[in-house]
Amino acid sequence: MEAVDLNLPINPEMPRRKDYRIGCIGSGFIMRDCHLVAYRDAGFHPYAISSRTHGNAKAVAELRGIPHVYETWEALIRDPQIEILDIAVPPDRQLEIVREAVKQAHIKGILCQKPLAMNMREACEIVELCEEAGIKIGVNSNMRYDQSIRALKAVLDRGYLGEPVLATIEMRAIPHWQDFLHKYEHVEILNMGIHHIDAFRYLFGDPERITAVTRRDPRIAFKHIDGISQYTFQYGNELMATSLDDAWAWPGEGTEQDIYIKWRVEGLDGVAQGTIGWPTYPERTPSTLEFTTKRSPGKWHRPAWEQVWFPDAFQGTMAQLLRAVETNTEPEIGGRDNLHTMALVEACYKSIAERRTVEFSETASKIKSYTFEGGSPL
Repeated sequence: MEAVDLNLPINPEMPRRKDYRIGCIGSGFIMRDCHLVAYRDAGFHPYAISSRTHGNAKAVAELRGIPHVYETWEALIRDPQIEILDIAVPPDRQLEIVREAVKQAHIKGILCQKPLAMNMREACEIVELCEEAGIKIGVNSNMRYDQSIRALKAVLDRGYLGEPVLATIEMRAIPHWQDFLHKYEHVEILNMGIHHIDAFRYLFGDPERITAVTRRDPRIAFKHIDGISQYTFQYGNELMATSLDDAWAWPGEGTEQDIYIKWRVEGLDGVAQGTIGWPTYPERTPSTLEFTTKRSPGKWHRPAWEQVWFPDAFQGTMAQLLRAVETNTEPEIGGRDNLHTMALVEACYKSIAERRTVEFSETASKIKSYTFEGGSPL
């Protein structure tokens, strides 16, 4: 029986320098209770904050010990002391901020929210603007830093499961859809499912084919296409990765709820399964992983940790950007890489609209056709 190493690397690699001055745009839940809590615990340096509502920004600054508060994000980005920009606003507003931020010579890195934009064209423009300005761009695809997903990646890389055959994610959740989404028809896949799509890419790479189906959520009053979604990725080695995203999640209001995110990966030599602890937030419930492998037959391995997805994973998304700035390398979750995640989102919607399986090349090709030079389409 071969020994199995349970020393699984779940913690992010930190930059040598932690005191980069971070300018924070946004003061909602994600910034207040995730970004800033994670940064405090990691020893990072939020230097300034602004928000749509100045009073909210001031309150968060007092709560989290941020020394400078600006009336507007335009004033914040012009502060020459700011080195890193941390954007936590609705994704349909990110492009206008990036367009102005890249004009500031003192900004070295930008962390954008996911989705990077509401469509591929704007996502490509954001990436091109940053690249042309020599600014590192990272994307806050924080499920890659969930501890169970991080540990699963190590289990796969060490070959404990052998060649993967089937991967599944099942989500039952009742999200709060922000008001800005009410003017868009694309809801669940672009804003929730994108976590799972990006996690599949992190674990297995880009697929060859995508098949997706969806229906409306009976609870949602505004016009939308996707409330309950299922999408399947097919790879060249026959691996199937499929996610069922149930944002209706009945039983719902007024009855007993059963809210969870579960995942499972089956391979030729073993199986791993786990849960994401997020649905219990703000209670700190760590995500879980258990796996069994032919290398130690008849035994389940159950590593454990104290960290949780929200807010601890947000240390990783900022750390990977700071390391990229520090070493002049591409971030682990860089903008260029994230365009492939956006292309998969678009492939899902194309599959739904045309009621067919879509080749990934059909949407990935748009990454090149949407290239910008000097802010103008080629």
